[in-house]
Amino acid sequence: MEWAGAFGDVGTLIPFLLGYVGLAGVQPAGLFVAFGLASIATGLLYRTPFPVQPMKAAGAIAITQAAGGAAITASAVYAAALATGAFWLLLGLSGAARRLAQWVGRPVVQGLVLGLGLAFMLEGAHAMGDGLLVAIPALAITLLLLRSRHVPAMFVLLALGAAVALASDPSLAARLAALRPAFHWPSTPLGSLDMQAWTVGIAFVALPQLPLTLGNAIVAVTEQNNRLFPDRPASETKVAITTGAMNLVAGVLGGMPMCHGAGGLAAQVRFGARGGGAPVILGVVLVALGLFAGGSIDVLLALFPRPLLGVALFLTGLQLASGVGSFDRGAGERAVVLGTAGLAVWNVGVAFLFGLIAHALVRRRLLRF
Repeated sequence: MEWAGAFGDVGTLIPFLLGYVGLAGVQPAGLFVAFGLASIATGLLYRTPFPVQPMKAAGAIAITQAAGGAAITASAVYAAALATGAFWLLLGLSGAARRLAQWVGRPVVQGLVLGLGLAFMLEGAHAMGDGLLVAIPALAITLLLLRSRHVPAMFVLLALGAAVALASDPSLAARLAALRPAFHWPSTPLGSLDMQAWTVGIAFVALPQLPLTLGNAIVAVTEQNNRLFPDRPASETKVAITTGAMNLVAGVLGGMPMCHGAGGLAAQVRFGARGGGAPVILGVVLVALGLFAGGSIDVLLALFPRPLLGVALFLTGLQLASGVGSFDRGAGERAVVLGTAGLAVWNVGVAFLFGLIAHALVRRRLLRF
């Protein structure tokens, strides 16, 4: 089940991997090795299915702007990772991350988690729409197997995905058969970081991500981990430090900005993970791919068709939204939860700022419902 849970978050991971490599020009070896090392370290440190994920706002900006011909290059991505790492490491070591987290009320966290769950479900449903004849039976089969301890649902979903991909593209089998492993250690990009890379990476990639990281990848994931695994608690300080450290490593090796996220934790738990084995397993697989299959990543990722990635993403959202818990402390706090959730479906950073302000006004009785 740890093996099955290890691949529970592929629905969010693979699109970012494809985008960074294919559109932003990030080298696969550094991307996979940095992400894999971060996953291994996270599993060993937290001993729960504590996730490593691409930073979503940073990734979306980098990929879409690069696709549009903007000045966001691979060097800007590396600079953003280094700047992000330094920022969160400083906040963690100084204790500022814990103090910031104390300002965030539980209704704000619940709203963020609920909104993220709904957003994942909507995105999953959208992806499933690309192939409903395949996605609906796959969703039904996966739902039936989710509680099975003998037939891991994620393995069945991955097998279905590979079968569909091979049937849809007859040339894929020949391309897979032609693959040959070749060792390639990632080269550090530090020498290529000029002033433009730093300016663009910090201003356009790193800064827009900060509210989302604090809300989802520091506060919400810590709360969710401690609710699911009270015997193995995390702290906002520790999460900020590991966020900073893994981004510094990513910047040195040529990876992307990364974070911990409530959605990734929900995904791994949904598909069976209960310990740190899941992120360690995923990390080992990714490091091996980065070192020995860096030039063939596009062929391997073709085994995951979008409709079946949508199934995994939909179930991740369902797990996330259903784990919010009760929020019946009063009309004001319910309004904060629902308002934050509604905005989080659209933009988590905006939702986080709204939740902070609205909750402060409700607590001071300046806003009544």
